Amino acid sequence: MSPHSSTADIDTESVTGERSQRRRRKDARPSELTAAALELFVEKGFAGTRLDDIAARAGVSKGTLYLYFDSKEALFTAVIEEGIVPALAAAEQQFAGYQGRTSDLLRVLLLGWWQQIGSTRMGGVVKLIISESHNFPEVTQYYHDHVIVRGRSLLRRALQRGLESGEFRQMDVDSAIDVIIAPLLMLVIWRYSFCICGHDIEPEKYLETHFDLLIQGLLDKGRVQ
Repeated sequence: MSPHSSTADIDTESVTGERSQRRRRKDARPSELTAAALELFVEKGFAGTRLDDIAARAGVSKGTLYLYFDSKEALFTAVIEEGIVPALAAAEQQFAGYQGRTSDLLRVLLLGWWQQIGSTRMGGVVKLIISESHNFPEVTQYYHDHVIVRGRSLLRRALQRGLESGEFRQMDVDSAIDVIIAPLLMLVIWRYSFCICGHDIEPEKYLETHFDLLIQGLLDKGRVQ
């Protein structure tokens, strides 16, 4: 503090600092609320989570929560927009700039999904959708339109890339997408459900086995050496 600073100057600085801190706190609240919502959605499910619980977990009042989100559905949408949509956008960018073999690209895309979504708390959203989809059709439709459709489109483009280059053998692409995704979904379900029974799955070994079987099944052995 300068020896020439007055009490008024100090008070002004204090008030300004407090206002700045409150402003930063206000800006941070939406992300704090979505983080709390994600934790509770994974722990309790969508039906079992109340807005009161989310506000309490985030350390704010329910009135503050309503300043940003007017329903659990709005919070769920924000969770997806923050946690999954950016990962899909990053994968699409990887696809656009990839110069190597499609088999290697497919491995990169699937491993990226696991690292950024499946192995994180966001993986619990996948299990939530599977378990509660019939009870919350609007939430399920949103997830389908913004996550599933976009993810399947990316895989479809990757498989078609391999077909066009002659690296992959002929296949029914939509059926192949289902087969590619199913083991990843099973790994997430196991992680959030059956692992409590004492038999856990080693993700790295599981994924490596899946990738190996997948690529060996996709390659056109007559053309790719």
